[in-house]
Amino acid sequence: MTAQDIQTKALQRIRADVRAMQGYHVQPAQGLLKMDTMENPYRLPPELQQKLGEHLGGLEINRYPGERQEVLKQMLADYAGAPAGTSVLLGNGSDEIITLLALATAQPCNNARAKMLAPMPGFVMYPLSAKLQGLDFVGVNLTSDFDLDVPAMQAAIAEHQPAITYIAYPNNPTATLWAEDKVQAVIDAVAKIGGLVVMDEAYQPFASRSWITRMKADPARNAHVLLMRTLSKFGLAGARLGYLIGPSAIVNEIDKVRPPYNISVLNCETAIFALQHESLYAEQAAAIRAERQPLIDALTLLDGVQKVWPSEANMVLLRVRDAGKAQIEMKQRGVLVKNVSAMHPLLHNCLRLTVGTREENAQMLAALKESL
Repeated sequence: MTAQDIQTKALQRIRADVRAMQGYHVQPAQGLLKMDTMENPYRLPPELQQKLGEHLGGLEINRYPGERQEVLKQMLADYAGAPAGTSVLLGNGSDEIITLLALATAQPCNNARAKMLAPMPGFVMYPLSAKLQGLDFVGVNLTSDFDLDVPAMQAAIAEHQPAITYIAYPNNPTATLWAEDKVQAVIDAVAKIGGLVVMDEAYQPFASRSWITRMKADPARNAHVLLMRTLSKFGLAGARLGYLIGPSAIVNEIDKVRPPYNISVLNCETAIFALQHESLYAEQAAAIRAERQPLIDALTLLDGVQKVWPSEANMVLLRVRDAGKAQIEMKQRGVLVKNVSAMHPLLHNCLRLTVGTREENAQMLAALKESL
């Protein structure tokens, strides 16, 4: 047999659905203004950058991660205001936590595969994780204006009996923060069928409220709710640190499928350092929030922008005449943005823009204006 024959046979051992998938694509950003992935645009001040570097340089990276993770868990619980009786699980970004949740719940139900449910359009990792871990994914369309369709959600939950229901709060890519009564109605529907609800608060630093207040105010109605967050939007996208807060009895079971050393000492200590300087990151989030509405107002005045949606995150969703053409021409002008049109039919000709600094937003607006 030739080397090609041997390799072809070996490839057959990889799942057919995996071979048919497209890998997650990250746009090359060298020399471009990166406004496509909702990162915090602010770096640490030089003196803190140096202090962090010296601290990380002194770590014993020849040793496996140890008890400092417990310190980090407590700091995250304090930062979030975790309710009594809850525990914290750490992940290498919230993406890993989504994988762990799917792994822990991928058991047959009523002679059928376990199901995961979420409103759509939503975060792409939900259906991807379901597919990879052997769950069936059920997407429930939002309304045409990206509101939560409560009757449709309730009906789908009753029919499909999902093991996990995700509610992104605020939602990605629509930046929507749905009304509390609507979200609670969905949570109550999941309680009736005995499933888990995961409130994904990746964009919590930019939102006007958090579900943690409802978890504390009404613990009985939220006894099956897990709160998932990440430090990526907080300002540590490069450090990859996500966390899950929920009732200890549930979190401790999910923790059993977590790799024992999934968080490196570098991730851990960087996160601890950031939380020790929490007020700085709060100032950065406030600065981003302050630039959000002026950006929305400016977008609505551009000829060729058909609609701009309200935002409770550090991103703005808008519809233009030709999103593909606008994205390409903006890149030619040195600005990367995300064309989300292919993600869902409701997102036809939609672009998603990161909210950056005033100077970055001005550069992005100028490129968009020239590209429409």
